[in-house]
Amino acid sequence: MKVLDSVRVLEIGGLGPGPFCAMHLADLGADVISVVRETKGKGTTGPLLNRGKRSVFADLKTEEGRQLVLALVAEADALIEGMRPGVMERLGLGPEECLALNPRLVYGRMTGWGQSGPLAPRAGHDTNYAAVSGALWGCSPADARPVSPFAVLGDIGGGALYLMTGLLSGIVQARATGRGTVVDAAIVDGSAHMLNLMLSARQSGLVADVRGQSIHDSAPFYDTYVCADGHHITIGAIEPQFYALLLDTLGLTGDADFVSPQWDKAAWPARRSRLATLFLAQPRAHWQALLEPTDACFGAVLSPVEAAAHPHMHARGVYSEHQGVLQAAPAPRFDGAAYAPGDACAQGAHTQAVMDGLSQAGAQAVWRRRLAT
Repeated sequence: MKVLDSVRVLEIGGLGPGPFCAMHLADLGADVISVVRETKGKGTTGPLLNRGKRSVFADLKTEEGRQLVLALVAEADALIEGMRPGVMERLGLGPEECLALNPRLVYGRMTGWGQSGPLAPRAGHDTNYAAVSGALWGCSPADARPVSPFAVLGDIGGGALYLMTGLLSGIVQARATGRGTVVDAAIVDGSAHMLNLMLSARQSGLVADVRGQSIHDSAPFYDTYVCADGHHITIGAIEPQFYALLLDTLGLTGDADFVSPQWDKAAWPARRSRLATLFLAQPRAHWQALLEPTDACFGAVLSPVEAAAHPHMHARGVYSEHQGVLQAAPAPRFDGAAYAPGDACAQGAHTQAVMDGLSQAGAQAVWRRRLAT
């Protein structure tokens, strides 16, 4: 049994974080129905983000499409929408309408800037939200331009995962009290919230307010290095015992450049230069063989394709080819069991089946609401 098999989610199809959140919920067993507008071109979410869902065509600008959505709302635990503020209200599908029909509904709103504030009506993408939230600031060495992993830092980290947290929290409340809620999941909010660990480190002096003076962008024992073959490796030996092990494994114990204390910042530039020269002398595989079996806090920088073949990732079944597409397995795991990803469906593939399966109670609830207004 999957942990969310008692949860039904209605997704109003959109871009990026909303569909990812819905896919994540489907991965964990939720019954997700994605409502999309029929188009002649490619769908907005792509086949991978449709995995495990059912997909329905509906034009929300028509009365027929609106009534189908409302009938689905009547039976849903949660709704996900990623429109700009005010769009769902103009369609007659805003929180007021939906919660009047289903008071237990958790209405999830996924935006970049949030439902309020000067930038709320403006367009944007992951990199913009991460930048304004402060999350992009530390994503590079001090002498390089900040670059975040595409769509990961803002859209997924600060967006989809915070929306999912809000939805599940709301569902817990609704099942206890019978009262739904509206979740305002803004990427700038989540991206800023993720910085609290960094802000805690700032209190202890590990992170400075000037780039190039913090542990993540100046310490030689917490850095990325290039190897002889052009590949990269990472070192993260912060704790003294791991740092001592790193030096010992690299043959640097007692070396003149490394004899002063680990946190002697005046010595850091020379130590980084020595480590850079050392790592540049051998290919990545050499350093993997030497350091991976130790507690020196080492990791090779791998592409997703390379990561799929890494012995650790392979042993855990983290990546797989499913329906001809490389994809990562659902996470997290429960009771030690790994879930296989669900099949991806064509957009609109379940339109007739979902319409046929609408309960009499759901349809009647919509009509009772229409008569009352």
